[in-house]
Amino acid sequence: MIGRPADAAATWKVTGTAVSALAGFDSQMKAFMQARGVTAGQLAVTYKGRLVLARGYSTSTALSVQPTSLFRIASLSKSFTAAAIVKLVQDGKLSLSTPVANILGITPADSRWSTITLWKLLQHLGGWDREVSGDPNFKDATISRTLGVPLELQHADVIKYMAGQKLDFTPGAKYAYSNFGYMLAGRVIEKVSGLSYETYVKQKLLAPLKITRMSLGYSIAKHSGETSYESQYSGPTVLDGSGKTVAAPYGSFSMRIQDANGGWIASAPDLVRWAKMFDAPSSVLNSTSLGRVWAKPSTGVNADGWYYGLGWQIRPVSSGTGRNTWHTGSMPGTYTLLVRTSGGLSWAALFNRRDDASGKSYGDIDAAMWTAANGVKSWPTHDLFPQYFG
Repeated sequence: MIGRPADAAATWKVTGTAVSALAGFDSQMKAFMQARGVTAGQLAVTYKGRLVLARGYSTSTALSVQPTSLFRIASLSKSFTAAAIVKLVQDGKLSLSTPVANILGITPADSRWSTITLWKLLQHLGGWDREVSGDPNFKDATISRTLGVPLELQHADVIKYMAGQKLDFTPGAKYAYSNFGYMLAGRVIEKVSGLSYETYVKQKLLAPLKITRMSLGYSIAKHSGETSYESQYSGPTVLDGSGKTVAAPYGSFSMRIQDANGGWIASAPDLVRWAKMFDAPSSVLNSTSLGRVWAKPSTGVNADGWYYGLGWQIRPVSSGTGRNTWHTGSMPGTYTLLVRTSGGLSWAALFNRRDDASGKSYGDIDAAMWTAANGVKSWPTHDLFPQYFG
């Protein structure tokens, strides 16, 4: 890793249309990436529903990052899963007050499962706390040993294992972020729709928005146009029982297991296109559905006022549309941020690593993007959406 930031300075490459009024965004991305030796980054910014900036950034001669290059988005996937559930409710196929165990035919050891409704599942009130019992979506070896099933695991293996465990708290008693809850939501989508999770999301949510590049990512193989991923860490593979050591982004976790909680790949323009859908009722989600997405949970509003809705973190504010909404994503080889502001802005920033020898925080990109946005003197009037979405 020694010397990488200097190399980065020598090989800074930017693609996409340069917009002088928004040069502050480029400067922030450059400073962020060079300080951490990040080799691939991407940014898209919208203003009043128009795509005003779409850029790819690279600090490596080996990589060419386009505005349409694909990155793993990790937990930004959750807004797609929650929206798919809400769409099924909108279409009369489902109720958010139905217990998930009833839908999936799960017979759990802990009777409190009977109170885990889809509301609680999607608002992270389901009763699982990874700080207490670990994250089952990343406990592949333990689950394999306990159940006597081979690696790579199937979703059904994780569900069977968790159905045999005691819940960490009574459902609805508190907020605790749960990847497993969203993995379960993916299985609900499949059971109720009769389609695969990926097919349902693509057909019902993405196709109407002309988002065609997005897919579920692979653990090792790359889709056409997908970037590569980096980490300073390695670990035992969970893709087979060999126990061999692999680079952390390539098999230390199963992308197949993560599908509905963290499995999508996308470009930054795709993500701000998606974010725009939440600005107003449409044929995808109507006003009732959007109200469900933003609804305040029964518990779990934080001291500084934000709460987790259906797939988004939400902070009510007094200006503009009345709320800022956002989500971050983090996995080995991935750090992502998607923000919608009350002032009619949105941005998506994507990176191909989340850790490096500098030890610097990756969460700093949030403040960096707000700094860039607040520094804009005059917002451009152009719209790049037609360039990227036919």
